[in-house]
Amino acid sequence: MLCRGRSSTRCRKSGSVPVYLNVYDLTSMNGCAYWLGLGVYHSGVQVHGVEYAFGAHEKPTTGIYEGEPRQCEGFTFRKQILIGWTEMSLAEIRGFMEELAQDYKGNSYKLITRNCNHFCNDALSDSPEILYRVGLIVSRESVYCAIA
Repeated sequence: MLCRGRSSTRCRKSGSVPVYLNVYDLTSMNGCAYWLGLGVYHSGVQVHGVEYAFGAHEKPTTGIYEGEPRQCEGFTFRKQILIGWTEMSLAEIRGFMEELAQDYKGNSYKLITRNCNHFCNDALSDSPEILYRVGLIVSRESVYCAIA
């Protein structure tokens, strides 16, 4: 899905669109904790002007939802990170999200072991910058996404 490597801007092909990881603060305590490499964050994947994220509910239907980029209700936007570029169309992205929805049901959400950061990791799995560490570490930008 994505161009690999740190030089993602050099890997852009004609007709490709950027893929971003949007990071939000869950608490005002992140203001201080962020500089220590700590904090509690929410994350979403933005592509084609749509942000995709994962959240909990009690039904065995998808927990993946679409929203306005950088406008996730209940959270404070912190940072947008360019992950890479994709040549997938909006229809293909939505199909990909429907495939992920089979594994990301609202009632499968777990605060520490299966949250929005795990969803982003799976959605961006072609990107080597994304690794697990309690939640998600985006080591390239030193943003630590702990439990969300």
